[in-house]
Amino acid sequence: MICTLSKHEAEKQGYTDSLMLDHDGNVAEATGANIFFKDKNGEIHTPIPDSFLNGITRRTVIGIAKSKNIKVHERKINPSELSNFVGCFLTGTAAEGITRKSAIGPRLQYGLDPQPLSVLSPP
Repeated sequence: MICTLSKHEAEKQGYTDSLMLDHDGNVAEATGANIFFKDKNGEIHTPIPDSFLNGITRRTVIGIAKSKNIKVHERKINPSELSNFVGCFLTGTAAEGITRKSAIGPRLQYGLDPQPLSVLSPP
């Protein structure tokens, strides 16, 4: 229910999805997909699946990246770190496999719920 409300609010503001935060305020996932970030060194960062589903596509992407000698960091990611990343993509059935994202927008005001961050797909 929270994910649906968050996605609808993001769409009202011109975004395609919303980032969901865990109970500690760290990035957890998008509303219907797992999330990955790429840093300037080409390494991948993704949240630890301790508050969301460790999806099959997520695990497959991690396996493929590691088989190609791409470093994958599964860790807590604070929203303040997002500006340090150079790329972002979502994985999962709802994301139709792997979907590149072009921008992450401002926080939405959402009552006492964790404040989701909006995500914009490329044109």
